[in-house]
Amino acid sequence: MFSRWWSLPLMLLLSAAVAGALILVFAVVLIYPQLPDLDLIERYNPRIPLRIYSAEGMLIGEYGEERRALIKIDAVPKSMKQAILAAEDERFYQHGGIDYLGVLRAALSNFVSGGARQGASTITQQVVKNEFLAGIPRDGRYKLLQAHYAVMLEKKMSKEAILERYLNTVFFGNNAYGLAAAAEVYFGKKPSQLTLIEGAFLAGL
Repeated sequence: MFSRWWSLPLMLLLSAAVAGALILVFAVVLIYPQLPDLDLIERYNPRIPLRIYSAEGMLIGEYGEERRALIKIDAVPKSMKQAILAAEDERFYQHGGIDYLGVLRAALSNFVSGGARQGASTITQQVVKNEFLAGIPRDGRYKLLQAHYAVMLEKKMSKEAILERYLNTVFFGNNAYGLAAAAEVYFGKKPSQLTLIEGAFLAGL
């Protein structure tokens, strides 16, 4: 009986929060004067370092601001994908760019703790942040724009394509951008050679 009594107010609160967020996103998009073209995000052109190899094919040197090696989603071990999703966005395949349950959970957690200790950005929102909204001031409109374009991106790209983009852009520390570079920097391996423990370590980063 008690749980039923709480379910209706909770659903009404969630519905009101979602409706309010959508209205704010729509308003911000209308008044924001200079927004980048969403088609630009599909033209993936990351910074690839210059690599010099010996005649035997051994890597001699690597030069560039970002250490990165691109990888296709099919080459990522299933256990590695599961570890990343568990750490970053466990409802990735269920939401449409915004995890409303995650937003509500984070808001309640931060309210109880009295500070911003928990975030709710999805993998799609992180892709938008890293590649699409660079240079835009992080004022009160930023999060709304990020949410808006995350929803739009989900309509233009498949889940696997978004996850692949994320795994090629996320920063793992030590100047390693993307999973392939991280596997090489930390373990001297390709992603397909990572053990379960090594994959969990990288997911934790």
